[in-house]
Amino acid sequence: MRFTSILRVLVATVVAAPAAAQTIQIDAALAAEIDRRTAAIADKVTAWRRDIHQHPELGYQEVRTAALVAAHLRKLGLEVQERVGGIPGVVGILRGGRPGPTVALRADMDALPVTEQVEIPFKSTVRTVYNGQDVGVMHACGHDTHVAMLMGTAEVLAGLKDRLPGTVRFIFQPAEEVPPRGGALPMIEAGVMDGVDAIFGIHVGPGKLGALSWRAGPKQASADNWKLIVRGRQGHGAMPATTVDPIVIGAQIVGAYQTIISRQIDLTTSPAVLTVGAFHGGVRENIIPDSVWMIGTVRTFDETIRGEIHARMKRIAEGIATASGATAELTVVRGYPVTVNNPALVARFLPTLKRVAGTAGVSEDDLSMPAEDFSRFAEKAPGFFLGLGVTPPDLPPEKVASNHSPFFQADDRALPVGVRTLSNLAVDFLRNGGAGKVTP
Repeated sequence: MRFTSILRVLVATVVAAPAAAQTIQIDAALAAEIDRRTAAIADKVTAWRRDIHQHPELGYQEVRTAALVAAHLRKLGLEVQERVGGIPGVVGILRGGRPGPTVALRADMDALPVTEQVEIPFKSTVRTVYNGQDVGVMHACGHDTHVAMLMGTAEVLAGLKDRLPGTVRFIFQPAEEVPPRGGALPMIEAGVMDGVDAIFGIHVGPGKLGALSWRAGPKQASADNWKLIVRGRQGHGAMPATTVDPIVIGAQIVGAYQTIISRQIDLTTSPAVLTVGAFHGGVRENIIPDSVWMIGTVRTFDETIRGEIHARMKRIAEGIATASGATAELTVVRGYPVTVNNPALVARFLPTLKRVAGTAGVSEDDLSMPAEDFSRFAEKAPGFFLGLGVTPPDLPPEKVASNHSPFFQADDRALPVGVRTLSNLAVDFLRNGGAGKVTP
């Protein structure tokens, strides 16, 4: 049996065992009430989403969105904290009618410097200057839907307050798209995860409308940015022997970097990516420059492999540069860690997803290379980060645009599924004593 097959069996065993041992109890009347309340506010959730979509804000600038969220939470009677972590973070606290565990639900609020190309009535026309360029601003990653769904969840659960044994903490987080600190880390440092027993979150993306996806264990990769400067000796392009050419040396390093993934890392244990995203050097065709620089990203699912790649990058760059009479200076900025879904938490509450979306509407996810700072929250308490399909059903699958595309689309008809999912996860968690035998 191949290693990957063995790994799938092991993961399935880890997931299945707790599920059988820790069956959760369902209050059918309460679940029906969640459905009724969600249906009653569906139009409001859609209106919130469209309003936020039409008024997108970049990371750390989500002032309007945060004010909208805070006003709504106060109207519901929740305890509200603003400017959490010194950024536009908002936390709403709903204390149930009886003592019990604490569950956190998270939504990210920031948009991207992307010019929207989808012709919809609530299309974003906002523009800004980003990295010296005039660009549009768009919720190209679907965070507008995340905020609207969590606002709706807060309204549903606020109406059930007296029947909840425990506390729900609603975390509206800025700057997910701004690594390495993002918005999660400042909010965590401000104490938002203190006393939290588990945290749940949803991310929308291309997929069958209203379908939910899950994965136990590592789900999304870590993300590290790096910069390499190669310094040689400048001179005439017609007399290269009198120079130390950093362009040629840099090109050799780029080629050698590809062998780290293809020849030096055992990819049967965990996938990894090393990308050179930019290479800059020189100003004229007949001048060999004194230096070049390049930047890129490293994505991994394993902390040991993550460290190995960094070390090998440094050794290769310095070795090639030294052999050619140049120097190389590598700087690696560690970004978001691997997003890990707690296997026991997934197993315990996978039945909740199936109850909401139906067995056919729930599927296991593949590993995903994009990173997420939900990972920061999941380091502090058991976490479960799941996916929600939002592709309009009339859109041909081959034309579906990914998140971060100017053509990304999210169908509002998926929003009630997200509200019902988060509401049921919170209720099932609280009414079943929390996570059971689950540790981070």
